[in-house]
Amino acid sequence: MQTLLSLRDAGKTRFTGMSGTLPHLPDHIAMGVFDVFQIPYSAIQREHEDLITAAAAAGAGTLIRGGAARGAPAEDKNWRHGPIGLSDGEGQRRWQSAGVEDLLAGMTRLEFVLRFTLSHPGLSSTIVGTAKMSHLRSNLELAGKGPLPADLCDEAKNRLQPAGQ
Repeated sequence: MQTLLSLRDAGKTRFTGMSGTLPHLPDHIAMGVFDVFQIPYSAIQREHEDLITAAAAAGAGTLIRGGAARGAPAEDKNWRHGPIGLSDGEGQRRWQSAGVEDLLAGMTRLEFVLRFTLSHPGLSSTIVGTAKMSHLRSNLELAGKGPLPADLCDEAKNRLQPAGQ
């Protein structure tokens, strides 16, 4: 870490960042040396929700990993094997047991999950990335619709709480 900080202080790099998860992420945030954290988060993978808020409170930025396609059932992402960070089939089990399909109101699962991710108050700016240009365009179009309405997001959280927490 000292080497990274020396490089930043010398102007050879502008920021320091890390990708982290539980159980070590709280300690990494408490170090107060990282400018940005990459953290997994989606409607069905909410384990790091409070830590995103903690990182923001500490003045760090957050890049969300899995907040779009890996957080929603999608055939081209082979979701039946579960999104990143969840055991085989666990993501699908969480989604189904939460009973949130009726909340979609014409949205695709991907749109719902992406806009759910954008609804987190600790994410003042969010990166919506992907390896395919067509996915990026689609994600940006969906992100342009903004976060879910507060009441819809609250209801989704209520239903998803027992399923994944």
